[in-house]
Amino acid sequence: MKTKYYNDAVIGNKNMRVSFTKNGEMIRLFNQAPDYKQFFEFFHTGVKINDSAMIYLHNDINNVFKQYYVEDTNILNTEILNTYFNLKIIQTDYVLIKENLLVKKYKFINNSNIDLDVNFLVYSKLFSNYNNDTCGYYRNDALYQYNHDFTVCMFSKQKINNCQINNSEANIMNGAIGGKDYIGLSADSSIEYDIGVIKPGEEKVLELCIYVSDNEEMSLMNELDNEIERFRKLDLKKELDDTKKYWRKYLKEHDKIHIAEKAENDVVSSIYKRTILLFPLLVNEKTGGISAGIEIDESKTKSGRYSYCWTRDAVFVATSFDKIGMEKEAEKFYKTFCKMTQSKNGMWEQRFFTDGRLAPCWGYQIDETASVIYGVYSHYEHTKDKKFLKDCLKMCENAVDFIEKYVTDMLDGTNKFQKSYDIWEMYEGTSIYSLAAIFGAYSSMLKIYGEVKEFFTNNRLKLEAIAKMEKQLNKRTREIKDYVLKNFYSEDKKSFVRNTEDNRLDISIVGTVTPFKMFSPKEKKITNTIERMNMTLRTYTGGYIRFEGDTYMDGYNPWPIANLWMANYYLETGERKKARECFEFVAKSCSVHGFLGEQVDNEKLLPNWVIGLTWSHAMFIIVLEKLVKLGLI
Repeated sequence: MKTKYYNDAVIGNKNMRVSFTKNGEMIRLFNQAPDYKQFFEFFHTGVKINDSAMIYLHNDINNVFKQYYVEDTNILNTEILNTYFNLKIIQTDYVLIKENLLVKKYKFINNSNIDLDVNFLVYSKLFSNYNNDTCGYYRNDALYQYNHDFTVCMFSKQKINNCQINNSEANIMNGAIGGKDYIGLSADSSIEYDIGVIKPGEEKVLELCIYVSDNEEMSLMNELDNEIERFRKLDLKKELDDTKKYWRKYLKEHDKIHIAEKAENDVVSSIYKRTILLFPLLVNEKTGGISAGIEIDESKTKSGRYSYCWTRDAVFVATSFDKIGMEKEAEKFYKTFCKMTQSKNGMWEQRFFTDGRLAPCWGYQIDETASVIYGVYSHYEHTKDKKFLKDCLKMCENAVDFIEKYVTDMLDGTNKFQKSYDIWEMYEGTSIYSLAAIFGAYSSMLKIYGEVKEFFTNNRLKLEAIAKMEKQLNKRTREIKDYVLKNFYSEDKKSFVRNTEDNRLDISIVGTVTPFKMFSPKEKKITNTIERMNMTLRTYTGGYIRFEGDTYMDGYNPWPIANLWMANYYLETGERKKARECFEFVAKSCSVHGFLGEQVDNEKLLPNWVIGLTWSHAMFIIVLEKLVKLGLI
């Protein structure tokens, strides 16, 4: 498989997520969870017009493309104009709200002055391996691509004209598929629909449906046929209308920030709306796990993969959930996902599948554990639900126990504890952001104890234990701050540095001020650090890279979260103009659909690498709310 990294558009419902290129090619389909599993190695569609060979819909020299979402929805339109035959195809992709069914509607419009005889072809290949070998099966006017675990069904209300189970590769490009086999060993198969002759000015429609069945729940041999027949009876026009209504209502219900209607806010509004529509597609409804983004690198050719849940990232996403009326999703993240993924020793490992299973890791990050405690109190600040704090108390206390061992080891210099990775997962050792997160966790734990004491008025032993812990936590916050001042401020650079080994400036140092409040924003050592960051980390475009010498993904590229951190800092100091500048850099670097990337291409000012990164969108919401409250937007 040649990896197609960039997901330019995403649609879905609470169980199914589908991503597309800017030319409308479906490149990923996830069912039941936003991160597992992905079914298609490729999904190619094309047309055979009159006596032509197959014209690949999404990659032909004569095709011109235009893509856009139906306004305020997760319904995607891709217009494809073949300039040679002057055939226009409007591809509309949407996932039903109440059914895990992807509908791909194709409207064929003949803009030429001759008759066009059109056949539509689909050539798809599913992932296959020794332990889950995928095969093809044609019956009931449907293509079933199946293995031990699941079946992907492809069908329409229209009859299939031709099908080829084995050796499709040999015939697909000439558009003349066929063969005797109705069942076979091939992981790739093809089907063809006869659209018929389309006269000048005439249009015809084909609605192709894709359904994924878990074979444990539904038998391939009998029940699946009945399910397909049920789907064929659906009124797809009504389903499309219902899908539009659902997402528009969802958007209206979650518009809690209320951006002022000004022409200059059009881009900001686009990102804001797309964020609200993206977030529910990245949450595991059963567990509350939050995916960092739709996967881009299954083969790990450039990264360690992306679609997992990092508790640290997800804490800030949950904070943004609260700001747009997704409090239930935020609460489920803490009360379900965090509880089920916490180790017995109180820590959280580096990352998880959104269903709560441990994902591939290469170490741990102490700030992942510390951030959860900070996040629990942050959620309480929004809801004022003391019962939520009480329900999470034991989880937070266990996390503090783990952090205490780490801090004791660090302060005593015994070096018995496993070293932690930093926030960027590149340096293994003690970093300033990690210590700021611990400071924030201890400060939050003190506030949590202050709120939950009332639940233990008749429990003297618990109150005594809380008093003892409060004394210890107050002592620790002083010690950690003193440790940072002693070890992480470089007199040579006149600034804080990210660790004691490479002494580099790093945007994450801002975490000592916001959100973790170890230092006040106008302390001299902080202002010195910010001044030096502006000399070393700010590019000529106004974007900030993560740290000195950051060339991740082969470019000197800013990161939206870096700019949004700086915007937060400047809001803390009251420097509103600078805050707006940092925020506006992010806004003007979004994709055509309003998605933010993990990075920004510093030359083109377009999203780079991961498009639709959950953390970037979360920080955007957090800063946006502050700007709106201050009347700056």
